[in-house]
Amino acid sequence: MDFIIFIISMTILIKGADLIIKEAERIALHFNISEFVIGATLVAIGTSLPEMAASIAASYNHKSEMAVANVLGSVILNITLVLGLVFLISKNINPKRDIFAKDSTWALIPVFVFILMAFDGVITRFEGFLFLILMVGYVIFLSKEATLLSEEIDEDLVKEPFSWLKTSILLIVGFVSVVGGADFAIQSASNVARNFGISEWIIGLFLIAFGTSLPELMVSIVAAINKKADMSIGNIIGSNAANFTIVLGSAAIVNPLDVDIHKYLFDISTALVVSVVLVFITANKMYNKAAGIALLTILTLFAYNSISSLG
Repeated sequence: MDFIIFIISMTILIKGADLIIKEAERIALHFNISEFVIGATLVAIGTSLPEMAASIAASYNHKSEMAVANVLGSVILNITLVLGLVFLISKNINPKRDIFAKDSTWALIPVFVFILMAFDGVITRFEGFLFLILMVGYVIFLSKEATLLSEEIDEDLVKEPFSWLKTSILLIVGFVSVVGGADFAIQSASNVARNFGISEWIIGLFLIAFGTSLPELMVSIVAAINKKADMSIGNIIGSNAANFTIVLGSAAIVNPLDVDIHKYLFDISTALVVSVVLVFITANKMYNKAAGIALLTILTLFAYNSISSLG
């Protein structure tokens, strides 16, 4: 039964991702906004809802470690798994936007700010507010260069009349499908894993992080398949910024987060390393299968190290 639920959940998740991509593109066209900006804001925040729900709930229940681990794991998976698969699946990725020059800094700033905040062992409510202000700064930055490029225009969408009511409803349906589908998919996958005798710790560490990253994974892959590389990469950079700022910020406002920087040193270091690797990839325009393999190699190393540390 759990396997059937998993299949149905994944189907709903994929259909929801399709809706989000189509309606986000419709908004970009109507307001003459770049697909990268839409991907880095509306789509990124929407697909970060599972991480936000999980971390806020963990913080409310005074489980700081779970809230922080969820964010770190999601950020690592977003770059290594999601972008890695996008690079492997896509035949030709050639973003129209100079991501390195304009956006790569925002892949690093939230990580550095997090490390600075975590040094004293706690992320306070005040620091949580600072995180939210940082996200506002990112959105303002994106709004300065939001013009839609002529090459991005979908001629079929141009012919369709724009309706805020229809688009809003479809976006809500898409986000609910993505978030709900991810939730049911992760629960059913966890039950299947337990049936195969996989330990609870491994289930929590990897399946929860993977489950909350499923929306980013599906939306980015669907965007890449539809040759919307800008939206796909923008979704990852925006999602990671949202994870550190909105997700951790909101969780810290609910309850201050205790962070054992020594205990999480490997995870924090991995999050920093993959963020630097992302900047390196954008600097050299390595949007290819070789970069995908490199990212998945880092993911394998992260998983192996985490599992090995148990013994």
